[in-house]
Amino acid sequence: MTVTRQDFEDAVAQYWGKKRTQNDLSAIRDAVSTGTAGTVRGGKHFDPIAGLIAKFFLDAGYPKESIRVDQGLELPGYYRPLKKWDIVVAHEGHLVAAFELKALGGPSFGNNYNNRVEEALGSAVDLRRAALAELFPGSRPWLGYFFIMEDHEKSRSPVRLANHSAFAPEAIWQGTSYQDRFAIFCQRLVDERLYNAACYITSSEQDPGPKEPAELLDWRHFSASITGRLAELKALGIPWSDGPP
Repeated sequence: MTVTRQDFEDAVAQYWGKKRTQNDLSAIRDAVSTGTAGTVRGGKHFDPIAGLIAKFFLDAGYPKESIRVDQGLELPGYYRPLKKWDIVVAHEGHLVAAFELKALGGPSFGNNYNNRVEEALGSAVDLRRAALAELFPGSRPWLGYFFIMEDHEKSRSPVRLANHSAFAPEAIWQGTSYQDRFAIFCQRLVDERLYNAACYITSSEQDPGPKEPAELLDWRHFSASITGRLAELKALGIPWSDGPP
């Protein structure tokens, strides 16, 4: 069973503890609980999203030991020994994919905005540099970033820039809200190849139906990029059905 748009919408609803459809993601959870190394983390908001993403790799034939959503999530860095990611798919010496799953909620969006930006940048730069140092054998690592911004009046309202900075910020930031800023940020993460794909949505507990402010950062493009990674490795014979050739 392939991952559908409805599965995506259900997973976002489940992030907020909402039940959107009768199946309640049971098909995805059943596949993940019997098909990944470690069960999906109980009680964590991102469990439905982790399960949704893991299903791409289950459907592509990756064995349960290769898909990690609970244990074995640490990957080597260059500026630090190890960094824990949220989903790691590693198979036969290849880092197939690693994902960061993050969110920003209110009411005080400013408190954690910079932290989220710095986390995403630091994780990607550290791993990309580790890859250049040949700490990852096999194919070049593929990184995905999934971000939920709480849809709230304060995240939609323009944020005033400091008027006492030593130098003026880039004009693109003028008059932007936190929602706008994260769309710019996520697009630049992909443009600079820090992450291979990013999915950026806004949502709320009252209205969990995901909104996708930037077309190139929507679920359709994100899932297509995952599928493209799977097709790339399949053409190289990964995963092997009977062990490496």
